[in-house]
Amino acid sequence: MNRWWTVVAWAIATLVGIPVIVVVAALVTPESASWSHLRDTVLVDYVVNTVALTVAVGVLAALIGIAAAWTVATREFPGRRLFSWALVLPLAAPAYVVAYVYTDLLEFAGPMQSALRAATGWEAGEYWFPPIRSLPGAALVLGLVLYPYVYLLARTAFESQAASLFEAARVLGASPRRAFGAVALPAARPVIAGGIALAMMEAVADYGVVDYFGVSTFTTGIFRTWFALGDRAAALELAAWLFVLALVLVLAEHAGRRGQFSNPVARDVAAPRLVLRGARAVLAMVGCSIPLLLGFIVPVVVLASHAVAVGDPLLGRQFGGFVSNSVVVAGATAAVATVLAICLAYSGRLSGGRSTGLALRAATLGYALPGTVVAVGVLVPLAFLDKSIARFLAGHGIDVGLLLTGTVAALVFAYVVRFLTVAYNACDGGMEKVHRNLDAAARTLGAQPRRVLAAIHFPLTRAAVASAALLVFIDVMKELPATLILRPFNFETLATRVYRLASDERLAEASTAALTIVLVGVVPVVLLNLAAARRRKDENT
Repeated sequence: MNRWWTVVAWAIATLVGIPVIVVVAALVTPESASWSHLRDTVLVDYVVNTVALTVAVGVLAALIGIAAAWTVATREFPGRRLFSWALVLPLAAPAYVVAYVYTDLLEFAGPMQSALRAATGWEAGEYWFPPIRSLPGAALVLGLVLYPYVYLLARTAFESQAASLFEAARVLGASPRRAFGAVALPAARPVIAGGIALAMMEAVADYGVVDYFGVSTFTTGIFRTWFALGDRAAALELAAWLFVLALVLVLAEHAGRRGQFSNPVARDVAAPRLVLRGARAVLAMVGCSIPLLLGFIVPVVVLASHAVAVGDPLLGRQFGGFVSNSVVVAGATAAVATVLAICLAYSGRLSGGRSTGLALRAATLGYALPGTVVAVGVLVPLAFLDKSIARFLAGHGIDVGLLLTGTVAALVFAYVVRFLTVAYNACDGGMEKVHRNLDAAARTLGAQPRRVLAAIHFPLTRAAVASAALLVFIDVMKELPATLILRPFNFETLATRVYRLASDERLAEASTAALTIVLVGVVPVVLLNLAAARRRKDENT
């Protein structure tokens, strides 16, 4: 019976692996004239800008995430409990929305430069102001939004193991700085490396920010090649090289974790936090407030003010259509991805062999694929299949047109490929907490694997399953590049509505859709943080 679950794992891996195969195959196809032109003219710019942006985002996310996590995990100061979950809120704001807000605030005609000119009497050309529409500006925006990936993982590590090791080092006479750098930080390095890799992968996958800021990267190059030049082969080549870059980040993350283990320090209670008072307490509060303020509060306040003053001119039934489209595709993707993730996690639990492990790795490779790459990898085989079916039916006098390309089903499939890993990690983590003796007892009583899954695992992992669905839902609500490429005609989501209006410099009108995305994203973030807080409380009691 277990072999059938291995077959299920391989079936899922094959289905979601098709876009990967299509993209990778482009590396060995003959070069087109457009690709040769791109290679000789702009490819170096794409590589340099993408790598520079990725590294800058990784460094910024690490600095903010580690500092905030260490402060919250090991120090006691006014507002610490609020900051512990509020620092995750920037994750609910799509990076392209934050980019639109800061461009509106910081550009030449924006309120900040206008106030500066009014206060100083300077005219244009008499002062220098850092341009927000630049590669450093894009890195700053992405870093402010993506640092929670590092913060969440680092905070957990610091609260559990690293704090105890830090305390032991201090007892042995190490200074706070030396204990942190030589003991606590290395102990948390594996999970921190994972968080940095996630932030860097999201930076590689970004399209909205770099397109709006005019930064030439692989993602903008793929769009230009596909839509402006109309060259599918050259776009596939670019997508393939972007996939290689993303894969390097995945391998680097795994290499960073290899061999990183530490012996646990047993203790009956959690490590005590150092109580800060006076100037140090104020400094801790200010340090935690800055990333929260810049990454979430300022964008939300600006969007809310625009939404109240101007707002979307289509607010009403038509805007409700944008909301329903977003919710439908996000809900459908969450449901499908969660079901497939449960099947994959249970397959791995039943059969820990090399074949099943390989299938699981193949099935969960999609998160390394930027949305642009997934969209291109999905569109090519679907278009080929549609044309083949149309030709076959036309030979029998039936004209059906395109059945799959440009449909909601194609869009949901691309989302599942992209975010199946997110659901799998949550479901697999939940199943790992279910003791295997329960499986053995049920099987001894004659229960088949399907019965064990339905009667034991699902009830015990409902929280993990709900978390998986929520995570996928929020990711789909924010996803932009795959939606732009694969959406049906006249099918607008909140993300595409924001992009279209903001691209026309109509931020005040785009504010309603942007604020809706942020507020919808806040709900899962808060719920997941509350669940994590309850788990930590239960573990400490």
